[in-house]
Amino acid sequence: MSTVKITPSAASFATSIKHLAGIQLPRRQNTIFTSNSTKFRAPRRGFTVSMAASVETPLEVCVKQSITTPNKLGDCPFTQRVLLTLEEKHLPYDMKFVDLSNKPDWFLKISPEGKVPLIKLDEKWVPDSDVITQALEEKFPEPPLTTPPEKASVGSKIFPKFVAFLKSKDSGDGTEQALLDELTAFNDYLKENGPFINGNEVSAADLSLGPKLYHLEIALGNYKNWSIPDSLSYVKSYMKSIFSRDSFINTRALKEDVIEGWRPKVMG
Repeated sequence: MSTVKITPSAASFATSIKHLAGIQLPRRQNTIFTSNSTKFRAPRRGFTVSMAASVETPLEVCVKQSITTPNKLGDCPFTQRVLLTLEEKHLPYDMKFVDLSNKPDWFLKISPEGKVPLIKLDEKWVPDSDVITQALEEKFPEPPLTTPPEKASVGSKIFPKFVAFLKSKDSGDGTEQALLDELTAFNDYLKENGPFINGNEVSAADLSLGPKLYHLEIALGNYKNWSIPDSLSYVKSYMKSIFSRDSFINTRALKEDVIEGWRPKVMG
């Protein structure tokens, strides 16, 4: 079983430093990445963090393994949502790679349905990204990522419309227009309420939608030579902002994995 241990870097802390208050960490060397016997070290600089960030034991997370590159994260947007939450809350975690095409016995024992993501909290394995992210918010409330209920569903219809268009083999079936309608509605929302779903601060809704837009951009570009129109400038700016965050860069799937991951649905 391959694992990768991650401790969010000082750079990722800086993205939301205004939320943090608490103890002062000393300067020291800290292991931020291990894979089997290979270790990479980076200096940890002195900075102020919340008590939630002082968690020492990495949280265990079962994730999809890359189908193109050994010991790399796979292409599940729901898993990335969980990892983004851990990154934005500055919590260390230990990724356990799972080959979903040949699920090992140890994984099926803790996940009878054989699905990822899966996280170990209080000695119990918890499935489902909705449940996991809510549990993390309750257990580690700082920095807060909760999206107000009235905004929590903003942009939620984009993903199913994207999937329908991607799978469509009939250019006149209306699936492209349905996706454009949802993207336009989201663009209008961001124009009035952005730059993020909850205004100036990234919240849980962004961490859910961001990975899905990443898949949309790559899959539609590859299989349909399609891209979001330049006229939807607020959506494009939103995507650029989300995709450039340290937390996103640290947890995104390889482009090759996203393409291969969607191939069965496109070709089926």
